[in-house]
Amino acid sequence: MRAAILRRLVEAQKAGRDVLLATRLTDGVQELIEARNAPRRLSLDAAQVGDALRTGESGMVETPEGAVFLRPYIRAPRIIVVGAVHIAQALVAIAPTAGFRVTVLDPREGFATAERFPGAVLLRQWPDEAMATLQLDARTAVVALTHDPKIDDPALVAALQSDAFYVGALGSRKTQGARRERLGALGFTATDLDRVHGPIGLPIGARTPEEIAVAVLAEVIVALRL
Repeated sequence: MRAAILRRLVEAQKAGRDVLLATRLTDGVQELIEARNAPRRLSLDAAQVGDALRTGESGMVETPEGAVFLRPYIRAPRIIVVGAVHIAQALVAIAPTAGFRVTVLDPREGFATAERFPGAVLLRQWPDEAMATLQLDARTAVVALTHDPKIDDPALVAALQSDAFYVGALGSRKTQGARRERLGALGFTATDLDRVHGPIGLPIGARTPEEIAVAVLAEVIVALRL
């Protein structure tokens, strides 16, 4: 690795930026790529770059100029949990064991407390304020759990306007239908709204908050990996 590329790689890691080191095997030419649509010397397409930056998995890809090895240097994926409810408590407890960073967002101070979420990152803000600073990206999942449109809907709007790899919302099919109508009235298309997983979580017959949290985390992992 050339010194200039190594310096850029170290700087990116210190700044918390996700980067991709691409090495062409035929001649050893290397390039450090910081975004899916960034200009590139190597003949990689946006999908190859985007997949590597999203999944964090190293691997070989074929290009018109020969095989290229991709090595991502990225942060752990992140779950933003909207609503400091019982399901959120269970989800926050298990998500780090699967390698996720977790942030809990809820403007209700009686809910988002350190006692209920020990060690968690807590944001006691309204979602329309907080989401503007959270920089949602392709390594971010957004899980809305409050059942309160005043809290859930602004978070979903921000998620649908971003590259978040997963967007999910708690609620029955009836609740999901009403939510689609509200979001559709804001200009989102059917294709946009189909990104919202709901009812949330894999269909494993979950009933308790802990079981629902397992189903949600499993669905997030599927969205990230498959």
